Amino acid sequence: MKDEEEFIEVEGNEVRISNPNKLYFSHSVQLTKLELVRYFLAVAPGALIGIQDRPIVLKRFVNGAEEEPFYQKRAPSSLPSFLRTATLSFPSGRTAEEVVVENAAGLAWIVNLGCIELHPHPVRTADLDHPDQLRVDLDPGPGIDFESVRLVALETKAVLDEMELTGFPKTSGSRGIHVNVPIRPQWSFTEVRRAALALARAVERRLPHLASSKWWKEERHGVFLDYNQNAKDRTTASAYSVRPLPDARVSAPLLWDEVAACNPADFTVFTMPTRFAAIGDPHAAFSENPGSLEKLLELAARDEAEGLGDAPWPPHFRKAEGEASRVAPSRARKPAATAAPKASRTKMPLITIANSSDKDAALAGLERWKASNPEATRLLAIDDVLIDRMRGRSYIWYRIRVNLRNIPEAVRPTQQTPDPDDDPTRSKVE
Repeated sequence: MKDEEEFIEVEGNEVRISNPNKLYFSHSVQLTKLELVRYFLAVAPGALIGIQDRPIVLKRFVNGAEEEPFYQKRAPSSLPSFLRTATLSFPSGRTAEEVVVENAAGLAWIVNLGCIELHPHPVRTADLDHPDQLRVDLDPGPGIDFESVRLVALETKAVLDEMELTGFPKTSGSRGIHVNVPIRPQWSFTEVRRAALALARAVERRLPHLASSKWWKEERHGVFLDYNQNAKDRTTASAYSVRPLPDARVSAPLLWDEVAACNPADFTVFTMPTRFAAIGDPHAAFSENPGSLEKLLELAARDEAEGLGDAPWPPHFRKAEGEASRVAPSRARKPAATAAPKASRTKMPLITIANSSDKDAALAGLERWKASNPEATRLLAIDDVLIDRMRGRSYIWYRIRVNLRNIPEAVRPTQQTPDPDDDPTRSKVE
């Protein structure tokens, strides 16, 4: 049977929408693919500010927002005339032709592919080696409320002000806040990441009980400032992206005056077009006055002179000179007695509770463990439960671990066989 389709005209270009009545949201709210396309067209001048002239990773929710997406770096083989591509190189040495969106028709075209989240790289096509923005991703840990995220965002602004940089805040569309900082495209990805790490550490020093720059989840607390979002080949959801949450909320650009009282749930596919029509895009001036990283890099140099070296990179990157150990403290080997002393790191007592490609099944395993270990459960802090979303080349799975640091050693539960124990990275051959 021939697929249902509809053609819409966008600024003089015809865009085919396949399966326009397919439900992308069907639980708390109902939204079809065509309704999502029309949402993006309603906010297109704002959405284009974040993606125009940038290579974009296609995060495709082909089965709707309630099913797992997949990432597609390489552009489809057949593109309409209103789209183009740019060739990106990755840390692995591979290259890919990625889609570049220039106009509202291109935006509608990629939404038709299921790209309700927009994931542009922080570079322009004229210079793919030098980012023109530094990205601050404030990622709250389990149980951390949004008030804490707002406080860390405002402290981030204070540090940026001192560094003579302008940040543009937005809700992530989930539980966090993003702050994008326009910079002159004269620093490498490595230098931008180094500056972001210095910024994260500066905020952590000011809010030591609320903000964290620690890469390993077992060492974090509160709100994590993810400096590694500035490593090459990393992307974050840009403004106006629709997130796969039941209420179809979106990543909303904000004025700083709005941050202290904003509620992410107020910004959805249903409310954002009205807000956009009333006030326009709060980030319209994003590219008008790009800043310098010199002061942040001076701060990074001071950190390094005081013995605070590089922090871990993402696992698929080559080990960097001066980088700290890329092994989680709980898995690190004890140094030999003859080895030179190093800065002490606490090895956390972690046990694995569940491994599964089904998140609900993994969470059910956690509940069974809690029921079997009521005394230990009573002593756990909120951030002692670590839920890791693991991604392989062609699969996603979930690992749940528990940090027993708050439980006396004499009564700590021991590592048992995880339940369930479906780890796709482990060979099934005994």
